Amino acid sequence: MIKNPHNILAQDVLLQLDADPENGLSTTDVQKRQAIYGENKLKRKRAKSGWLILVEQFFDPIIYILSSAMLLAFIFGEWLEGFSVLVVILITSLIGFFMERQAIRSVESLQKMTQTVANVLRDGSIKRIKARYLVPGDSILLASGDVVPADARLIWHQSLAVKESALTGESHQVEKNVDVLPLETRLIEQTNMVFKGTIITRGNAKAIVTATGDKTAIGQISSLTQETGQEKTPLEKKLNRLSHWLIGLTLILAVLIAISGYFQGKDLMLMIKTGIALAVAAIPEGLPIVATIALAKGMVKLSKQKVIIKKLESVQTLGETTIICTDKTGTLTENKMAVQRLIFQSEVLNTTDFGDEDVLNRLKDDLVFSKVVQVGILCNNSQHGQEKMNGDSIEIALLDFAKMVNYNSVEIRSQYPELEEMPFDAEQKIMATLNTYEDQYLVSVKGALESVLDSCDRILTKEGILPFENKKEWYDRVDIIASEGLRVLAFAYKEISTKLSADQLINELVFLGVIAFIDPPRADIKSAIQIYKDAGVKVIMITGDHPDTARKIGEEVGLIAIEDTEESVIHGKTIVEMENLSSKEESEILNAKVFARMVPKQKLDLVNFYQKHNAIVGMIGDGVNDAPAIKKADIGIAMGIRGTEAAKEVADVILMDDQFTSTELAIRQGRTIFENIRNFVVYLLSCNLAEIISVAIASISNLPLPLLPLQILFLNLVTDIFPALALGMGKGNAGIMKQPPRNPNEPIITKKLWMSTIIYGISITISVIGVTIYANFVLKLSSEIINNMAFYTLVLAQLLNVFNIPHRSASFFKNEVTTNLWVWVAIALSICIMIIAYYIPVLQQVLSLVQLSVEQFVTVSIFGVGTLILTQIIKRLGGTV
Repeated sequence: MIKNPHNILAQDVLLQLDADPENGLSTTDVQKRQAIYGENKLKRKRAKSGWLILVEQFFDPIIYILSSAMLLAFIFGEWLEGFSVLVVILITSLIGFFMERQAIRSVESLQKMTQTVANVLRDGSIKRIKARYLVPGDSILLASGDVVPADARLIWHQSLAVKESALTGESHQVEKNVDVLPLETRLIEQTNMVFKGTIITRGNAKAIVTATGDKTAIGQISSLTQETGQEKTPLEKKLNRLSHWLIGLTLILAVLIAISGYFQGKDLMLMIKTGIALAVAAIPEGLPIVATIALAKGMVKLSKQKVIIKKLESVQTLGETTIICTDKTGTLTENKMAVQRLIFQSEVLNTTDFGDEDVLNRLKDDLVFSKVVQVGILCNNSQHGQEKMNGDSIEIALLDFAKMVNYNSVEIRSQYPELEEMPFDAEQKIMATLNTYEDQYLVSVKGALESVLDSCDRILTKEGILPFENKKEWYDRVDIIASEGLRVLAFAYKEISTKLSADQLINELVFLGVIAFIDPPRADIKSAIQIYKDAGVKVIMITGDHPDTARKIGEEVGLIAIEDTEESVIHGKTIVEMENLSSKEESEILNAKVFARMVPKQKLDLVNFYQKHNAIVGMIGDGVNDAPAIKKADIGIAMGIRGTEAAKEVADVILMDDQFTSTELAIRQGRTIFENIRNFVVYLLSCNLAEIISVAIASISNLPLPLLPLQILFLNLVTDIFPALALGMGKGNAGIMKQPPRNPNEPIITKKLWMSTIIYGISITISVIGVTIYANFVLKLSSEIINNMAFYTLVLAQLLNVFNIPHRSASFFKNEVTTNLWVWVAIALSICIMIIAYYIPVLQQVLSLVQLSVEQFVTVSIFGVGTLILTQIIKRLGGTV
């Protein structure tokens, strides 16, 4: 690497790094340098080792309670119970360990799919490689939208501007040059350098890598913050709050039960252990870990559908999204532009006209037509047949059109070599090039109509160049064209005898005319937008296009209705000051569905506006100018194919297939995962509540205990955990996209869900206490048999409780639970474990199990199934959700 490259001539930098700016480094050189400098990546906080993940499972309030129970058992000589609790601790910790490790691996594998890439010159050719493989001395090529992959010294540039907010915090773009700077020049003033992590906002450049990895400017800053702890996701915080609240509540209940039992003459040690076991039973063990693995599995599932989620918490946020802001071109439309119409001062030509040889022959001598085609070729960064060569769909359409009318773009470009370029700027909405021919210079310009018209004072007609006096007429003509859904670009030129700098190119131009392009809506967009409407998600189109073009596309995709008022479409020029809006203007923006002629800052302002009005905003974009809005949005979504590195770098979600409809899959998955977690929690809490109430009632009323400590712990590992995990694997309610978005401040368990949880728990309790009373007072059985009948009734009731989870509006026989194969597997597995426990002597002793008669099992079945029937009756009467 090299010190102070900003203070050294570019040629000297090349010499010191032994770099070749024309051919780049050879493969051999690269391998040698990689061995010396390592990979171009920042040193990250070391990933958790397997041992650390395992140890952390023991630092949990749940484990503390279990450990207390184990120690008490050993102190009082209850070795069997002590070792049984130890087994429960180990099983709970191991489940958490494997789940967390799997979640971490899933996230890491997806993050590898979104690594930054770089265009580098090696072995005499341009190669696109992962930025991590760059080495000092590499020649890198930079273009608008790129994320700078390493610190580098500029050796050539064309109108280069860079946004260095990632490094300096300043939001404005920095103009760059190649001049040598004084040694003491501060980092933020080193205009001949580009730095890793910053974004190219305009122009092109070639630079020599001078520092990689931790030796870069951002690497040195990053090293100061390595020890910063990772913030828990909002969902984890909600789950932790719920768990801690339950721990406090159940500890109080456990103490009360133990004390009441003691005063009724029951064995003190038994009541203490029962109280502790109940405290453990009331907590949904491993809930944060199960939630994490559910989110991670959602990420993996979406990745198979070409939706890459970069951040775990984004899966949850997707389910809360209320507004989706999206560009038009390529997102709602096909992004396959084709020239549809040419409009000149005295003539209009449609593409259908060019099939006529007579028309083509006549146009060869038409100066206006020839100039428009020529400007379309020269003011163009695409190469014919190479759609990804620094071009977009409109530039490709211009070259295709030139070929169709028998113009050779390669030959024209060789006759008019390019000297300067003013790249397209989203603020100015204009692009210009300076080309030379013979001893003259030609300026070629294309852009938005209003931008080009403002720069023109003459117009080329069949009669020659005339003063431009009818600009208003052109606005009217273009409004009519745009209302047909066509996209319009204006063209101009001028011929000069002296060379001008790039910023002087667009003055005193000669207007040529406009070309209208057609970009039809995607076939699947209309149905997707209807799904969003049904789901309560508002789709907003934000585009730089003409308002009439935007409205036409909005109507065709179902975003706005034909009868909607003009207020549905807002022109960007009417909302320049979004910080000082009147209440009427705010209302108009909130009701609008299409925003036209918007500049990048307005996209950011609009996202901020919606967030201030309590919306959860998703922003879909692909360009460097979309990056600020993508980053600001609650969910930033970038296109994977045509998206710039800048957009993908800041996005939370990347659509690898560039399909707008993929966002619907992501939102559906986000909603499904959260609902699965809710189902999981409701199921566990209702089962655990039944255990607490059953033992509490038995203790207070002096009935035989329906559950013993080890039986409670066993239930947690059998009838609780397996069905609960199965609920977490569900595909979700088929009508989930017909529900409104969830309030992000809404707790996991709402008041209605608490009511359902309590009713489910009480229904199970009625069966358990019912069978206890029946066996005690009617059958007059021993306390051991009564306990066993209550225990088996609880097992059956809890397994059947899983069928109470679906909403009451769903069919009992066909819903997201009954169609979930994992639920049936979990029930079968739990029953098999119970059968094994019933017949194996060691487990019989641990769980205090005795042999029951067929009649007693029939009684158990009646009371167990009875709780499901009772709950369903209450549910259908509107008592639960």
